[in-house]
Amino acid sequence: MESDNDTRISEFLLLGFSGESELQPLIFGLFLSMYLITVFGNLLIILAVSSDSHLHTPMYFFLTNLSFVDICFISTTVPKMLQNIQTGSKVITYPGCITQIYFFLLFAGCDDFLLSMMAYDRFVAICHPLHYTVIMNPWFCVLLVLVAWITSVLNSLLQSLMVLQLSFCAGMEIPHFFCDLNQVIGHACSDRFLNEVVMYFATVLLGVAPLPGILFSYSKIVSSICGISSIQGKYKAFSTCASHLSVVSLFYCTGLGVYLSSAVPQGSHASVVASVMYTVVTPMLNPFIYSLRNRDIKRALKRIIGVPVM
Repeated sequence: MESDNDTRISEFLLLGFSGESELQPLIFGLFLSMYLITVFGNLLIILAVSSDSHLHTPMYFFLTNLSFVDICFISTTVPKMLQNIQTGSKVITYPGCITQIYFFLLFAGCDDFLLSMMAYDRFVAICHPLHYTVIMNPWFCVLLVLVAWITSVLNSLLQSLMVLQLSFCAGMEIPHFFCDLNQVIGHACSDRFLNEVVMYFATVLLGVAPLPGILFSYSKIVSSICGISSIQGKYKAFSTCASHLSVVSLFYCTGLGVYLSSAVPQGSHASVVASVMYTVVTPMLNPFIYSLRNRDIKRALKRIIGVPVM
């Protein structure tokens, strides 16, 4: 391309949800509320676990990491969108877009890994209870989390650097409320074949590959629960993993919705809506799912706010 069209542009335009100015205050209030609920709810989970020595177990160690990642995940996209609505601007700088892509991929990858670890933790606890403390020892749990962070950092760094090698035409508009990697690559003016190969390979390897392991873990868990003779024992065993199964289902179903909607022609609006479920609603619901179905978390939260614990 000629240099007039093939330039190192300085900014992108994020089109967001609606061009109707009267809807912007409603969208701003809605997303600000969801953002504050997400941050406050996940901080409460972290505070509850850290303040109660009874919750210093592998399951809650992974849960606190998940809560931290969810706070970072939603903070990657929503504050910039709120700023753009407040200022009436749709602009995001080129470095800002690349940075947003990097952190979005980083925290999405960590989310996926942590959900897999939590499934494995429940599998060991229910299917191999006598070996649980030996297998899920503190060093092994820390090692798992380190592997998740290192792998996610390397993946996000690789894909962000590859985006830097692309050329974009001036005045590029992204029909989204954040710099979605798929959308950004799709609007490149230069050859993007290698970027797409790496992107889909990473999605399959880091996003889809852990799913069979999660499904296998829960199939074994269900089989073990069915073998418990006591009804009370079945309920207790099921209650320990029902919250996590709900979060896994929400995460993967909304994530699948994002990719299915992005593959549909003229489906940019559907892709944006699916992305809201994936990037905003899921992190917001996680604290409610875990606190409402978990007696230990509810007990710790009551201690924090000063409510007598029965």
